[in-house]
This record gives sequence, C-alpha cells and structure tokens, in this order.
Amino acid sequence: MKRRNFIWHSLLFVSGCTVASNSSNSTFNKVLDSAPKQLKFAVTDIKGLQALQRDYGAFRTALEDVLDIKIDFIPVENFVAAAPALQLGQINLVLAGPSEYVILNARAKAVPVVALERPKYYSVVAVRANSGIKSLSQLKGKKIAMRSKAATGGHLYPTKLLMDAGLDPKSDYQSLFLEDKGLEALRKGDVDAWAVSISRYEKTLRNAGLSTTEFPVIATGSNLPSDVFVASSLLAPAFIQQMQQLMLKHQDKLIQAILASPENEKFKGSKMLAATDADYNMIREVYKAIGQGDFIN
Repeated sequence: MKRRNFIWHSLLFVSGCTVASNSSNSTFNKVLDSAPKQLKFAVTDIKGLQALQRDYGAFRTALEDVLDIKIDFIPVENFVAAAPALQLGQINLVLAGPSEYVILNARAKAVPVVALERPKYYSVVAVRANSGIKSLSQLKGKKIAMRSKAATGGHLYPTKLLMDAGLDPKSDYQSLFLEDKGLEALRKGDVDAWAVSISRYEKTLRNAGLSTTEFPVIATGSNLPSDVFVASSLLAPAFIQQMQQLMLKHQDKLIQAILASPENEKFKGSKMLAATDADYNMIREVYKAIGQGDFIN
C-alpha cells in the first residue's frame, strides 16, 4: 500500500472545466491532509491482543487495503475502558455493540460511522421444557440468567421484554449475570430462565448437543439496533466521512474478512449501512428504566 496516498483518488474526476478541476483538487487535498498516519482499532467485547488478531486479523488487513492506511490493534478491557481511551486518542476506531455505543457516545462523543446490521439479532428468553413456565409474567419472583451487565441482547433488551410483560426489573425478579454459563445454570435448576441473543442461544445449544425442544423459547424480541463502527471525535470530520463512504463501497470485502473467523458467525448475512444515532434511543430508554440513566449522561 502507498501510505498517506490514502486512496482518496475516488474524489477526483476528469473534467475539462478548470474551475471544477481546482475544486476537486481542493477537496482531495483537504481529506488527504486530515488523514491520520494510522488508525488504532479496538473491539469492545474482545479482550487481549491474541484474540483480536485471531478474530479480526483478516478484517484489519482488508480495511487497511480499503482505506490505504496502517491499522494497529489496541485491546481494551471492556467498553467502559474504551471511553477514556477514545477521549485521549489512544484508540480512534472501535467496533461496539449497541448498548456500548450509547455509552461511548455519551462519555466520549464517539461518532457513529458504519452500522453492521445482522439479519438475526434479537433476544429470546428460554426455560426448561418441564418447568411449567409458558409466559414472562410467570417469571415474577424467579431467577433469570443473563449474559453480562449492559449486554444488548443478553441484558438490556430482555429487560425491556420483561418490563413490557409487567415485571419491575428492580423488584420482581433476580438477574444473575453468568456470561457463557447461563444454559448450564438453567439445566441444573439454579435459574428459572435464560435470557440471551438468538445467535448465542442457537450456538450454545448446538455446542452442548441439546435441542430447542428441551429448552423452549417463551418470548422473542424484535430486531435490535446494529453493532456499529465508531470513530473518535478527535478525527477530522472530512476523514470520517470518506472512511464511511469507502467502507460502504467495499462492504462485501470487509464482511467477508470478518467472517474469516468462526467466532464471528453471528455476522453471517450482515450488511453495512450508514449509522444513525437515533436508532439507539431504545437502548437509552432501557438504561433509564433500570435506574442507570446517569450512566449515559
């Protein structure tokens, strides 16, 4: 790659008009001058450099080729740690989940760039087949396994489903945040229900050799907001805009690279769209409902 040339030649066009040519050259130079020497990339739910390289190494190579700029992996401990890192310029491009984006936007003024829309991204609540539980209202006074605090598909949206069923998240049931051990807890009877994203539900059952008949779904949510690539507000707006355009133009190549890792199967069939902040207002509403409004202010 020809570093710093940064393939913004797409901004130029052949024209016999001298004024138009000068305008195009001016636009090209403006974007070129605003481009950083490198991008520092993090994924909020991936811990450690080795895991980043395993799951996003092919994507990094593809994105470097698309943008014609060097990209370094910068691991973060969690989405909370990503906020100050964005503010300080320690990272400047992040792939975040919906709930994580809301926090990064509130605390670090993260700029939404490209949304990675999944075809199957919604929450489900499952129970044991012999539990006698058929509806969410029957979970009052029960224990529910969830993935982790602020996880969109494994906490926030299941909470909304339970609220819509008339349950108060502060008093009517107990949430246990068990990461990948929710199914195991449900099998043992340590919890009465398991709230999780549909992709994780299917994958976990498949890996355990279990069927949906044994652990049926009693509630299904609507499609969730997309995962989103966000940029540091320290980057020049002209650079962010052109990065968005190039990622959208070459999305087939980039998504194929993401899917090179088996760990990213949840993105199979995904597409990239221009990210819109208003699409994440539902997440903000749930944060307020569970008494965490200050967390996103």
